[in-house]
Amino acid sequence: MTQIELQTGEDEAAIAEARRADPGRIRALAARIAVPVVAFGAFVVLWQWYVTAYQVPRYILPAPTEVAATMVGDWPILSSALAVTLTITFAALAAALVGGVALAILFIQSRWLELAFYPYAVVLQVTPIVAIAPLIIIYAPSTESVLLICAFIVAFFPILSNMTQGLKSTDHNLLNLFELYGASRWQSLLHLRIPAALPYFATGLRIGGGLALIGSVVAEFAAGSAGAQSGLAFRILEAGRRLNVPRLFAALLLITLTGLAIFALTSLVSHLLLRRWHESAIRREN
Repeated sequence: MTQIELQTGEDEAAIAEARRADPGRIRALAARIAVPVVAFGAFVVLWQWYVTAYQVPRYILPAPTEVAATMVGDWPILSSALAVTLTITFAALAAALVGGVALAILFIQSRWLELAFYPYAVVLQVTPIVAIAPLIIIYAPSTESVLLICAFIVAFFPILSNMTQGLKSTDHNLLNLFELYGASRWQSLLHLRIPAALPYFATGLRIGGGLALIGSVVAEFAAGSAGAQSGLAFRILEAGRRLNVPRLFAALLLITLTGLAIFALTSLVSHLLLRRWHESAIRREN
């Protein structure tokens, strides 16, 4: 038997083994999806039963059917508020990604820059955004810029911290190998440090995505924005003042779904970055 025939036989055996493993993988994925969905369905049924059986007033606890009807009926108002919140969230996340990654690269290239500026990043992280927001309101030119700055501050540090740690965690033996072959600092950065830091970057991205949404919502509560260009936080405040609890629940549900969607999106980006080579994203062979 020739070498080519042996290789072909091994490839076919590997493909057959992968096909046999696929049903188990599909069942595991289906279970991961089905169990939370069933649990949520049971919770909604119990909620509906409780409100109906005990005749709870809608201004205390609306039924799920009322929340769904409000979501449909008030969709023009809620969708415009959702668009504002999403715009602020993704703009802040993009700015935090650019700023965090760029500053982490500068830190790794210059120890003096890290010593000079990293403590101030820590100060921004440990200071509650609600305490900073009144100052930002005074100096920022518009409400939109207040929301953007607040959301940026909240999302910035996790990305900076994780990216800096990732760039520092490069294997020293590989760094020595690059130096041995005469690679410059920028070549080592582009071809070694940044690829090695991708898992840390993915972690910072997932954390920063959720925090950008939280920052935009909290900033809107603090800034007290109103009008047609207001986000979901204002709609929650407005519904609470008017005792329109079904709309309050609908707006809160939209924020929750938005957070889940952002987490899913950032997790997908992380998977695409790591799926071919990193241990956290590939299947075990045994």
